[in-house]
Amino acid sequence: MVVCVHLPRFELAIAAEDRTQDDRGPHVGRRAHVGRALAVAPEVGGEQRVGEVSGGAEAYGVERGMALGEALARCPELELLAPDPPRVARAWEQALEALEGMGAAVEPERVGLAYFQADGLRGLYGGEEEVIAVARSVLGRRARLGGGPTRFCALAAALQGRSRRAVLIDERRARRYLASQPVSLLRFREETESLIAPLGRLGVRTLGELQELGRRALADRFGKAGVLAHRLACGEDRPLRARRVSERLGETMDVGEASSGPALERVLGVLIDRLLARSERRGRSLCAVTLSARLATGGGWRERVVFRQALSDPERIRLACSLRLALLPAPAVALRLTVERFGPPASEQQALLDDGRAARAARLSEAVVQMRAVAGQDAALRAVLVDPDSRVPERWVVFAPIPG
Repeated sequence: MVVCVHLPRFELAIAAEDRTQDDRGPHVGRRAHVGRALAVAPEVGGEQRVGEVSGGAEAYGVERGMALGEALARCPELELLAPDPPRVARAWEQALEALEGMGAAVEPERVGLAYFQADGLRGLYGGEEEVIAVARSVLGRRARLGGGPTRFCALAAALQGRSRRAVLIDERRARRYLASQPVSLLRFREETESLIAPLGRLGVRTLGELQELGRRALADRFGKAGVLAHRLACGEDRPLRARRVSERLGETMDVGEASSGPALERVLGVLIDRLLARSERRGRSLCAVTLSARLATGGGWRERVVFRQALSDPERIRLACSLRLALLPAPAVALRLTVERFGPPASEQQALLDDGRAARAARLSEAVVQMRAVAGQDAALRAVLVDPDSRVPERWVVFAPIPG
């Protein structure tokens, strides 16, 4: 059975934690969004659309992703909270590590939504309900959990569950259960999120009505997204892909008066030197890092830097990261540098350059690693000839992962 973990309004709760001492009193914290019209403000320099919204804002018709001007027109009392991507990323990573600490192989879908397989944990805890109880104890009472034979079915169960009782759907009644669910469930998938508005105009309200349209009709109207939506409504989904547990190193430094300009670049240089001097690095090079800052105006800023090749030279790392400091939307209070992905040790990397064939293979392997670091595991695939005599073009070749 697949278990879905849903932390509702995760980004909004993190942004509201900084408002514990505002004019409304000291007890705001994680439940500051209850009964109030709140929304996460757009990031400075980004697209002007609101982030997660509270229930009070939804009562006025404000939705996540709505243009800021339209949101303020619908709800003039809307309060905007400064976004804090670094804190959101750290809090979400702590939640994932808590699940992995109980033995779960987790697949994160997006911030606030993740899945894991409960079958392998029965021997440790006794059954699905006991596994879910342990997961709720490590995540807290805000977590909504549900179980089902597929990821999409588990998501529907988690959204119907309550803080103290989880909904579990067996395989026999999964399709009938999904048929009664609203079509708005498709918004939790990036590939099918854009189908909600056109399906609403067509009068499709439930997943059961979506099933009746047929897969061919949906494919003709919406393409791959329509096929995926029909598969999800019929209880079909791909297997879980658990994330790789990777080691992360980070260094943080208060910048003081060096909140911008060349002084901030010197603070960045100190962070790089400290990071490369850590014994946990064990001589490995760096493939990708995350540069984040706590802003003087409130909230935070976060930027991911992927190097074209694995680096261990502090000057080249500083040059690549200093270009991103120009994107800071406001003066910084603290700066943090975190390693997201390690490369091979620098000594091995240099030895490969002596042999032309080995160097070419190493560069290709490194390119595959960098591409997957930027766009995910499915970013680098190779075409494998399967059935050249087939009359169906889709059967000629298949895409397979490139080893590396």
